Amino acid sequence: MPRILLTNDDGIYSEGLRKIADALRDIGDVIIVAPDREQSAASHALTLNRPLRLLQLEENEWIVDGTPTDCVNLAVLKLMKEHRPDIVVSGINFGPNLGDDVTYSGTISAAFEGALLNIPSIALSALVGEHFSFARCAEFGARLTRYLLDRPRDPQIILNINFPVSEFQGVKVTRLGKRVYSEGIVERLDPRGRKYYWIGGDAPTWHPGEGTDFEAVQNGYVSITPLHLDLTHHDSIARLKPLEELLGPVAKRS
Repeated sequence: MPRILLTNDDGIYSEGLRKIADALRDIGDVIIVAPDREQSAASHALTLNRPLRLLQLEENEWIVDGTPTDCVNLAVLKLMKEHRPDIVVSGINFGPNLGDDVTYSGTISAAFEGALLNIPSIALSALVGEHFSFARCAEFGARLTRYLLDRPRDPQIILNINFPVSEFQGVKVTRLGKRVYSEGIVERLDPRGRKYYWIGGDAPTWHPGEGTDFEAVQNGYVSITPLHLDLTHHDSIARLKPLEELLGPVAKRS
């Protein structure tokens, strides 16, 4: 049977992790390696300044006192080094990971770490509201995982899946949307009169955009967005080429 590495950024006890784990056990051997606490917005942080603890809770289930990226590293390079996973599944996240927010997401970063280790990976996230159901999302996630396991796929490209709150109207393959940030910083005083801050402001708004992940989930569709690690803006290379001659001599004298 295929080996499925399951992780998240909401922590080992999250409902989303448990629901997708149950659904995935019908199609493969599920190995859970997840943070011991919530690591939302951890991005692609890797713990290098202290030792990590890896604790087994039960068969095929471990917790790590680190980030989602740490979890994937320890799972692949330590626990599963003799028989690597066939796929990494990250989620199901409690809340969406749309548009620009993928750069902050621990859920997405866990999948990207799988890609860096040359393992096909997907990230699952769900909007939360009235009529929301993790069970519905888990069923879809398991069917998608089965589909991907049966077909060759470039491991350098991860799939970012976002589920709408309501009943699914279908599936849309999308591009990332564009979030409008409020750029708010909330300043308050503690009981001793010292200032402290919360990063954030009003609820985010989004640029309307046809074919975006945000448009899809707002209209009740499951959004599937292919993402890759190559951050190069290839169209700018030719435009910047003159800098080689302009600044090359300066660089040599430095």
